[in-house]
Amino acid sequence: MKHSIDILLVNPWIHDFAAYDYWATPLGLLSIASLLKQWGLNVHFIDCLNSVHPDLAYEPHVTTPKRTVWGSGKYPKEEIEKPSVLLHVARKYSRYGISPRIFEKELRALPRPDTVFVTSMMTYWYPGVFETIDHIRRVLPRVPIVLGGNYATLCYEHAKVHSGADIVFAGVAACRLPELLFELLGQRFENRGDREHPGPLPYPAYDLLPYREQVAIMTSQGCPFHCNYCASSYLNPVFSVRDPVEVVDEIEYWHTQYGIRNFSFYDDALLVNAKTRIMPMLEDILRRRLDCRFHCPNGLHIREITEELAHLMCLGGFKTVRFGFETSDRERQIRSGGKITNEETEKAIGHLKRAGYAASDIGMYILCGLPGQEVCEVEESIRFIQSCGVRPIIAEYSPIPHTELWGDAVESSPYDIENEPLFHNNTLLPCGGKTMSYHEYQRLKNMARGPFPLD
Repeated sequence: MKHSIDILLVNPWIHDFAAYDYWATPLGLLSIASLLKQWGLNVHFIDCLNSVHPDLAYEPHVTTPKRTVWGSGKYPKEEIEKPSVLLHVARKYSRYGISPRIFEKELRALPRPDTVFVTSMMTYWYPGVFETIDHIRRVLPRVPIVLGGNYATLCYEHAKVHSGADIVFAGVAACRLPELLFELLGQRFENRGDREHPGPLPYPAYDLLPYREQVAIMTSQGCPFHCNYCASSYLNPVFSVRDPVEVVDEIEYWHTQYGIRNFSFYDDALLVNAKTRIMPMLEDILRRRLDCRFHCPNGLHIREITEELAHLMCLGGFKTVRFGFETSDRERQIRSGGKITNEETEKAIGHLKRAGYAASDIGMYILCGLPGQEVCEVEESIRFIQSCGVRPIIAEYSPIPHTELWGDAVESSPYDIENEPLFHNNTLLPCGGKTMSYHEYQRLKNMARGPFPLD
């Protein structure tokens, strides 16, 4: 008779025209895993995006690219049939990750779980989530499947109707974990937080990962800003921060215990309140002489960059620095949230360069394809960033439900973005068609890749 409880956590496939691993980590899923382990449950994990699975060598139809030494790189991929609503897009469509054969082999090798938790990310990646659930259902019939994550939260009704999961929940998973487990298993487990914030969590269960090229660190949850294109405040309604000393303790733990040198920050507001958060953290990293490299693929708030902070970031090992500039148009800067001005941007870039960052080290995200956005606005934004002597990076706008800009997106898009999340895919420029052709978009991308003043 079985007395122990086995829980399986699954990071699903991505189905898309393109996908790249910018230090991606299923952080929410691994945080749940650490709680489950703390409560004495047997936890198992399958990563469908595993780029180093040994069985990939026996899958000739799956392209397995090389990884960078910094822990980022391309995913394994296999071309698959496009969903019918995307047949008009003249690009190949792929499943990113391990093959279905490998996934089912992994499922059969594990003890039969009492329940399965599946996470989700981009709303338009849901076909990969659905395929993952289909395979779990086939190999593990009658095992309850719980779906959470960003897609499940942002498109709750769509997921509830179409995903095939037994339970779909919205919000921060760790907050509702005890009630979910009681519903599924009839046992109660203690959670020190509430429905919006789970309270202090143990370190994510990175020991479950089949690879440890890098570790993702979160110093905060949520964001104090309310940019009209961003869903951060909906996904994490409460902005909460960790003690900087505790953050460095965690970095030191992964560095000394597992030899991790590369760390990625996916905070929505890493630099906010810099004097009490990021600066003490960097000073402590330098004091402990931690030989680490830090990457920030998420757009940092460049307004927070001072001369002192720029020097600390450079000395402290921040290698990949990306900032959310979005646009040089002053009116749109104000409408979208007012988090930056052109003058503040120029000043901050000067601080970064004087601190030792090369022009090519600094990337500035520019949003392209916003509802009603004219081509000339993007052109002017690219020219402005290039005139500052740093690299503009085009970030195609994806309409996100529950954001302030969602209503404008629905009105401007020729696609049925309200009912079909596949149309949120930024490859389509789903809200730029009336003011920006695909040819013009390609020209803007080439313009952004062009030469700019070097140091």
